[in-house]
Amino acid sequence: MARRKLIAGNWKMNGNLAALRELADIQAAAVAHPAVDVAICPPFTLIAPAVAAQPALAIGAQDCHEKVSGAHTGNVSAAMLKEAGAKLVIVGHSERRADQGESDALVQAKASAAVNAGLLAIVCVGETEAQRDAGQAIAIVTGQVRGSVPAGSTAAQLVVAYEPVWAIGTGRTPTVQDVADMHAAIRATLNDLLGAEGPGVRILYGGSVKPDNARELLAVADVDGALVGGASLTAAQFVPIIEGGAAVS
Repeated sequence: MARRKLIAGNWKMNGNLAALRELADIQAAAVAHPAVDVAICPPFTLIAPAVAAQPALAIGAQDCHEKVSGAHTGNVSAAMLKEAGAKLVIVGHSERRADQGESDALVQAKASAAVNAGLLAIVCVGETEAQRDAGQAIAIVTGQVRGSVPAGSTAAQLVVAYEPVWAIGTGRTPTVQDVADMHAAIRATLNDLLGAEGPGVRILYGGSVKPDNARELLAVADVDGALVGGASLTAAQFVPIIEGGAAVS
């Protein structure tokens, strides 16, 4: 099944209004490579200004609360993100699973909230170095997929992002075979969970994706794009990754 590549940038807790200047060249690259979907997920405070600056570029968020509204000080609902102009939201990133203690059940609730609000949910999964060294990587990750993906999700509502925790921001990446094996295991799990929708769900790779390794990673079977961290902060680093995705689409 043909799946469009998605190159999504996660700015994490970085960026300011001046940084939005980078979006002009990123949007230009997206226009130049129409076979590839491109998105940027800046901090909450920059979502509305980013949408205003580049309304044709898909802007997303890095998290949402699982409730629609209520007494949840400091949190932001999926409906609020939608109103600010967001098109998608990342949920279950390993940094939130670790730092905020987010469980699979909570990630699933957040993904459901995102879908119900009309946002594309990018559900993150990934193993630690200790889990990989113990030979548990595939079991851990497929277990996270089963626990974090909402039942009945469609390919239009859901993306899964595999990010080996030990590779995020370290410069280390798994071997191409490791990536292929994990993405195949995730695909099989999605097919089992979602039936006919499973083959259409995009699976992104994340974890030290850079211009010099993007094309090789994006050419791997069942790698349908990339979730990019630090390299998404500048057009100079991010645009070559978009071009890498276009080259193998």
